[in-house]
Amino acid sequence: MTGWRSQWRLVLLNSLTCGLEICVAAGITYVPPLLLEAGVEEQYMTMVLGIGPVLGLLFIPLIGSASDHCNSSYGRRRPFIWLLSLGVLLALLIIPHADVLATNLSWGSTRRNQALQVGLLILGVGLLDFCGQVCFTPLEALLSDLYRERDDCGQAFAMFSFMVSLGGCVGYLLPALDWSGGLLSFYLGGQAECLFSVLILIFVVSVLVTMKVSEEPMSTLEPGPLEPGQCFPRSCCYLFQCKLRTLKSGPLMCLLRTCWSMTPAIYRSYCHVPHVMRQLCLAQLCSWMGVMSFMLFYTDFVGEGLYEGVPSAAPGTALRQRYDEGIRMGSLGLFLQCATSTFFSLVMSRLVRLFGTRTVYLSSMVCFTVSVLVICLSKSVLLVTAMSALTGFAYATLQTLPYTLTCHYHKEKEVYMQNSKTKKTHTNGFTITRDSVCLTLDNGPGDINHKSGVSNGHAHNNKDKAEYYPPLNNQNGLESEDFEKRGVGLDFAILDSTFLLSQVFPTFFMGMIVQFTESVTAYIASSAIFGAIGIYFATHIIFDQKDLRN
Repeated sequence: MTGWRSQWRLVLLNSLTCGLEICVAAGITYVPPLLLEAGVEEQYMTMVLGIGPVLGLLFIPLIGSASDHCNSSYGRRRPFIWLLSLGVLLALLIIPHADVLATNLSWGSTRRNQALQVGLLILGVGLLDFCGQVCFTPLEALLSDLYRERDDCGQAFAMFSFMVSLGGCVGYLLPALDWSGGLLSFYLGGQAECLFSVLILIFVVSVLVTMKVSEEPMSTLEPGPLEPGQCFPRSCCYLFQCKLRTLKSGPLMCLLRTCWSMTPAIYRSYCHVPHVMRQLCLAQLCSWMGVMSFMLFYTDFVGEGLYEGVPSAAPGTALRQRYDEGIRMGSLGLFLQCATSTFFSLVMSRLVRLFGTRTVYLSSMVCFTVSVLVICLSKSVLLVTAMSALTGFAYATLQTLPYTLTCHYHKEKEVYMQNSKTKKTHTNGFTITRDSVCLTLDNGPGDINHKSGVSNGHAHNNKDKAEYYPPLNNQNGLESEDFEKRGVGLDFAILDSTFLLSQVFPTFFMGMIVQFTESVTAYIASSAIFGAIGIYFATHIIFDQKDLRN
């Protein structure tokens, strides 16, 4: 995949990725002040911010696998993208106008007005976080469908990571701008209304561009041939039948029907993960916990730990001014992290070609862990800010390489997703165990043969060694896990679930850890510990066929 036309198509295809990240980053950044102004206590505010990730953990596997099996005439992934995009758009409309909506719906009651405003804000925040995070799963699956070759897939997800990082940069900068002094605020009403109006415009344009560029294989419904003596099919009955058939095969009906019928099977598949995906997800979870623990609490660490400010101090006091200055410096560090992530996303494909996937993945996590340790031990603002920028390497890696590895696993399922988990059964008086069908890698790349009884990948009976038998393909009582029908959307959903789970854990437990240690340095120390654990599990990831020997 070379040429500026292909790269430009990738940019347009990932425009919704950038738009989503802008809206989620800017919206979630601006939401805490709105919740506090509405009367929500700070301890409950963090719980509100955890609603979206918790819902995502429940519904991401359903949406990911349902998109694998959806046969809508509009495509497999795009119906889900449309529906989740509508949820994001609705949230962007609710959040800035929650007070106006509450006033119109409360019929003059002050208590009802405040409760309704808080309820609408919680609804908008949960909807924005949930739909915004979950929508990435069908977008990733769409990229995998359109770019199947390993090199093309690597470039596609490198561009995906670049657009996410770029969206984060823009999303963090938009709330920092003063929108209340411009001409737009005169017509819209204030800072929040102007900001969210800009977000709506960006999001709508990005949705339309991505939907226009993406071209999934479409199955069209064609009427069958007319039988002799049959009238020309323009009767009301025929038109009604065609309309009903079209409605049943429409995107929304297909989405609902697929989700409803497949829910039990999806969650069974979600629990029975192939070995290669289990190793990848475990490393991804620990790595994301380190990165997200750093990102969520870095500004608070700089404000309280580095600048020694107090967030609960009265406004205008020296302690509060130091804390606010630290928050601004911490925000600069996160912005530099996004900028670094954007750079590494652009060169990720070249780094993989030069050094290999294993080296790039491990070096990014080592760089992250060392940087976080330096931040823990240093009191220099300049050094801490520089180290925070280096953490963007790991952020770009975690958004790129796990997804390209998953695409590679699914492209060569016969190698990486073997049906090797069997149960001991008795057949014709013989005992068949897992050792009876033993798979190893031949010297040739990608060839899988049976030990002592297989030639060129085809099983046959070995009369000299009676303990080996040909595979029975789930017949006569031999049971195995069938991963051949496993779709890439489900495994992308599992990877995205690790990202959401990495947000849920710090939200609920980091506060208790800091309270126990009485130091905000525990935030960064915990991030370093998770990073070190992530390095350990990353050494067990199956990067290529050579790793299967172990």
